[in-house]
Amino acid sequence: MTANNTASVPVITIDGPTASGKGTIARLLAQRLGWHILDSGALYRLVALAAEKHSIALDDVESLQPLAAHLDVEFVAGEGAEEMVVLLEGEDVTLELRAETCGNGASKVAALPAVRAALLERQRAFAQSPGLIADGRDMGTVVFPGAAVKVFLTASAGERARRRYNQLKDKGLDVTMRDLLEEIAERDERDCNRAASPLVPAEDAVVLDTSDLGIDEVVDHLWNLCQVRLN
Repeated sequence: MTANNTASVPVITIDGPTASGKGTIARLLAQRLGWHILDSGALYRLVALAAEKHSIALDDVESLQPLAAHLDVEFVAGEGAEEMVVLLEGEDVTLELRAETCGNGASKVAALPAVRAALLERQRAFAQSPGLIADGRDMGTVVFPGAAVKVFLTASAGERARRRYNQLKDKGLDVTMRDLLEEIAERDERDCNRAASPLVPAEDAVVLDTSDLGIDEVVDHLWNLCQVRLN
């Protein structure tokens, strides 16, 4: 599937830095619209996790490229508002994917052009009727440049660290605010300055700072935006 297919299948892209709320907002908006969802960040996390499981270094491009191209992965819908269950080679890795070490690994492999190229067509294949909500870092700029609606969510580093801290604590993971702030700063630097698909808003994206907004406020805002842009 190529980017031109977005003309027949409506796509909404939601990009932004780590912990800006993309995943939660995308999932809730997809539920309200009854559309499919693509968590592109999960794919890069899966590459990093698969590399760890197969003892592949995160700078071993020759091994990472075929690994990304042939990932044995399955996304299973959770119950109600629960996040999707992710299976890697038949194993439930949903919780492992949310660990900060996995997130850092994802940021590293995502900076490799060969890995991004290997995953490009797999991401575009998610665009199926009645529509797709795609969240990530280059959904509106590279993967779906013809998307009907493009959104770029952002928030202050402190607010993003607080959100991620609460999220990981709720999952029983041992984290500190100091470490999270450092990791977010490192990932922002890497994501914004990488040569391959750096993190920037698409020229026609709606940029929304969610630092002082609740989840429902953001979803309502995007819902209203979609009613205007899609009708």
